[in-house]
Amino acid sequence: MKWLWPEQGAIKNEILHLYNSNQIVEKVTRHQWISEAAYYKAEARHFAPGRALDDWLAAENDYVKMQVALYLSMAEEDGGLTIPGLQQLAKSVGVENPESINLKIELVQAIQNAAHHRPCFRTDHDRTCHEEDCKWRAECHKLIAVWHR
Repeated sequence: MKWLWPEQGAIKNEILHLYNSNQIVEKVTRHQWISEAAYYKAEARHFAPGRALDDWLAAENDYVKMQVALYLSMAEEDGGLTIPGLQQLAKSVGVENPESINLKIELVQAIQNAAHHRPCFRTDHDRTCHEEDCKWRAECHKLIAVWHR
């Protein structure tokens, strides 16, 4: 999958630095990242009028996908999903009151909602997920494999 990073500016450099050093992007606020990414999306289409909301929503979606991919790559290296890690991810992608959610499945489903994805994580152990682009697919399949033992 190709990530749509802002093409220039301090935000891009900061994100790349944090990403390459395996830190969750906290230093750059969500709003800053999304606004700069939306600007570059508008610039790429030569600032044609009437698409500002589309640019913002696309940038917001890119931000959530980036955060999820970053978290999952770190979780894989660190030994798996954790409640505190999922709560931090949920907070960074806009889930309200993630600290009140204490189940991994519910946290992932809340994150899926924030990403405008069907909150299907670990909901059906009788069938294989057919959503090829789901970032949570590998984690979901791990549980399905355990259920079928």
